[in-house]
Amino acid sequence: MSNNSVKTSTPMHRFLQILCLTFFCLFFNSLAISAQANTPAQDMAAQVRQWLTKTHGVEGSAVEIAPLDTRLQVQSCGQSLTVDHPFASRDTVRVRCAQPVWQLYLQVSFNAPAAAQAKAGTPKTMVVPKRLLARGTVLEPEMLEEVAMTAQGNDTSLLSSIKDVEFAELVRDMTAGSPIRSSDLRRATMVKQGQLVMMVIGEKSAFQVVIRAEAMQDGRMGEQVKLKNTESGRQISGVVIGPNQVRGL
Repeated sequence: MSNNSVKTSTPMHRFLQILCLTFFCLFFNSLAISAQANTPAQDMAAQVRQWLTKTHGVEGSAVEIAPLDTRLQVQSCGQSLTVDHPFASRDTVRVRCAQPVWQLYLQVSFNAPAAAQAKAGTPKTMVVPKRLLARGTVLEPEMLEEVAMTAQGNDTSLLSSIKDVEFAELVRDMTAGSPIRSSDLRRATMVKQGQLVMMVIGEKSAFQVVIRAEAMQDGRMGEQVKLKNTESGRQISGVVIGPNQVRGL
């Protein structure tokens, strides 16, 4: 005669089963919440769009923000970001955080809605080269002129002021008299690896110090670069503000 053992569920077994199910539910819910949470870069983009909408009276969907340099990592900010236009052109936006202290420069463009489109054939001011300019040329005012030309269709990328091309370089060859668009430009390389640059620390209204530092990498206008203090040898960081000029963070 054989004895068959029958396993029965005890209150302890049921309690452990419920505990395990509860743990897994909480774990997967936390993963879902984490997946839905915005990254610091997404939060920054949302605040920039909101500021541009309020400042320029455009819809958030009409604003395009150029991708960040892959070397940059956006940190979370403990306070609301400060956004402004540091230059004459509205194509560059500066974003600053007070805690922790950091700042970034973003390239933005605007796509006007259909209701605001200019009628075809309307003359408008455009920026054109005076002569043939090769790809990679860093643009200077004397190379360009502002002329009145007939706009064909709704091309909102056409530049209307020479100030808009400050610290920019061409990404393709341009013939004399051809209108320059924002897509034809990129921020020029203002600092090159191995060069000595002037680094400004502090504000003009308060106390300002200028030191010489060696660039550890190339940097375009508005980009953050690593440098080495030529006196102490210590590695520091700064934002490119002009040819061989950097402002300390």
